[in-house]
Amino acid sequence: MTGSLVIAGLGPGAEALVTPEVTTALAAATDVVGYIPYVARVAPRPGLMLHPSDNRVELDRARAALEMAAAGKRVVVVSSGDPGVFAMASAVFEALEGREDWQALDIRVLPGITAMLAAAAAAGAPLGHDFCCINLSDNLKPWEVIETRLRHAARADFAMAFYNPRSASRPEGFAKALDVLRAECGADRLITFARAVSTPDQRIVTVTLGEALPEMADMRTVVIVGNSATRRVGRFVYSPRSAG
Repeated sequence: MTGSLVIAGLGPGAEALVTPEVTTALAAATDVVGYIPYVARVAPRPGLMLHPSDNRVELDRARAALEMAAAGKRVVVVSSGDPGVFAMASAVFEALEGREDWQALDIRVLPGITAMLAAAAAAGAPLGHDFCCINLSDNLKPWEVIETRLRHAARADFAMAFYNPRSASRPEGFAKALDVLRAECGADRLITFARAVSTPDQRIVTVTLGEALPEMADMRTVVIVGNSATRRVGRFVYSPRSAG
């Protein structure tokens, strides 16, 4: 049997936001590999092996998936959102370096709806003009790099979307990020906290940076800061396309 490896995004949470292409790949899979809560979203069935693992073993997970594909399995590596946005696609390609045998495998990346885009849609259109996306976790990069990127993005007047804003183990990082944003953008800039988007626990709150508190975010929250033209219209927030 010829093996294959699909790197798939499961979307932000709701089953309706999983693409048909990903659903088809999962139906054909012999093995599904991924972080524990993402693998838990895949329904068990006869002939399917599930391989959940911890969140901090991305390269080990990628290598294990590639080994299974090289052995003839039809493997799907799952991520939430889109697999190319702070997720497993990058880890798989890093694992491919120096392995020409693995590079010859049938490998595909299937896009998914990101939490950032789902959050923006729930809030209105805060990413309606130029924007950037920054992961606030300092697990894989130092705080100094995060702060530099925050300051430059704010000075360029991008709208900004933030992943992994505030972990239980290092809650002080998001407080520092808010201080940087207030210094660069001012207290009146709009900030949206979108938690558990597309799930029954969804909660969308928009306040000003002056009103924002670190406790308003956790690791299930996507945070969106508008640009200087971002404004409210009714219950929505949007960035006009003419900004800048």
